[in-house]
Amino acid sequence: MWKPPQKIKHEVDPGPWPTADQAAKSLLYSPVRVGRLELEQRTWVPAMVPWRASEDGFVTEDVLDWYERFARGRPGAIVIEATGIRDVPSGPLLRIGHDRFVPGLGELARTVHRASDGHTRLFIQIIDFLAIKRRPDPTTYFRKYLRITDRLRRNLEAEYWPEERIREHLIALADDDLDEILDERELEALRMGYRERVDDVHLPHIRELPQVLPDLFAQAARRAMEAGIDGVELHYAHAYTMASFLSARNRRTDGYGGTREARARLPLEVYARVREVVGPDYTVGCRFLTDDCIAGGSTPEDAEYFGAAFARAGMDFLSLSRGGKFEDARQPAVGWSVYPYTGPSGYECMPVVISDEFGPFGRNAAPAARIRKAIRAAGFETPVVLVGGFHGFERSEAALRRGDADIIGSARQSLADPDWFRKVQLGRGAETRICKFTNYCEGLDQKHKQVTCQRWDREQMDAHTRRTKDGKRRMTAPAWPA
Repeated sequence: MWKPPQKIKHEVDPGPWPTADQAAKSLLYSPVRVGRLELEQRTWVPAMVPWRASEDGFVTEDVLDWYERFARGRPGAIVIEATGIRDVPSGPLLRIGHDRFVPGLGELARTVHRASDGHTRLFIQIIDFLAIKRRPDPTTYFRKYLRITDRLRRNLEAEYWPEERIREHLIALADDDLDEILDERELEALRMGYRERVDDVHLPHIRELPQVLPDLFAQAARRAMEAGIDGVELHYAHAYTMASFLSARNRRTDGYGGTREARARLPLEVYARVREVVGPDYTVGCRFLTDDCIAGGSTPEDAEYFGAAFARAGMDFLSLSRGGKFEDARQPAVGWSVYPYTGPSGYECMPVVISDEFGPFGRNAAPAARIRKAIRAAGFETPVVLVGGFHGFERSEAALRRGDADIIGSARQSLADPDWFRKVQLGRGAETRICKFTNYCEGLDQKHKQVTCQRWDREQMDAHTRRTKDGKRRMTAPAWPA
């Protein structure tokens, strides 16, 4: 993963822990309304993909164990991992694109509600993503995938060559020569892997996204409601379809790209259709970016506009992340897909202790505060969820009291210790297992391995411990005896 050139080592210091009485009087442990629902406290476990679903997208026993473990810590809310809205093969990622997935998701909802004794609300993050291919071997690319166009023939001065001769000639050329002959997208397909974009409107299925996506999201939300999940989080963040519509790099000319208003059009139409299907009482929010963190991408000023527009449309919560884009990702090895959290924008999404002067803790707080202020100035009280390096009570409480956000999300710290919110609430924060913020978990995710935490994945192993496929690591955090 990319790291800032300053390479400053920051200490992981959660700060002082409150007594049980202090926690009870805090904002962090006070209730908050999210649409028609009330969360008992302002603590939130964001969506994380643990690679535990079946190959055809169903809930498995490992999925149930994963979420049950978080639920025993009784956070205000848990968000189920990014779950695909299309009924298409997508590997061991959860899917919600057909009614056959509802029974398993229903069992997941019952598991979380039972394990938390009804204290935790469960949401599901629903996502669409476009096609992305693995980086090809160059010989395979030139012989099989590259389209031989008139432009390419002109660049090679090979208008009359047989296609096979052109392909073999390209295989023999040096990289510098290819830079002069191939266009930007051809070079990307060769060196990074082919990737669709939302403004590839020459492709019929891309051109038709505004007509197709609203109902796909709406039917996914209906299934979530039927499964007993408390609400949905529309995934409008990072490197995926809806975030790409919001991005300033979206140059569609059909009314769905270019200006802020046009870029927000499809996300608003998706929400409107979801709301039409699930009705006024079901909780629906979204996750979007405070900043794309890439050249030519959306800015915090864009995010302020989007936040006010989403609140005006009636969304019940807005969860804020940042970065995590394909455009600046590191080149993958041959045979691997590009991973959107390996470049500078990926660092902004998941910063680590080796950082710049600002450091990894609370990095998203200032832009979140700007967006919340814009929402309030527009006349709306829509709760804002802030994430990014929160691992202690003091920093979380301070962010709430400053008005940076209304809810504090914690992903990596909650992975390190699913009980940490409960420990703090009981005045036992000193027993918290603190995340090292080295992105050990992210490294596993990048390789599509079952995600665990280095703080616990080899602890308390016995013959009954459920282990990863390689047999070397725990699948869930050890139990807290209390």
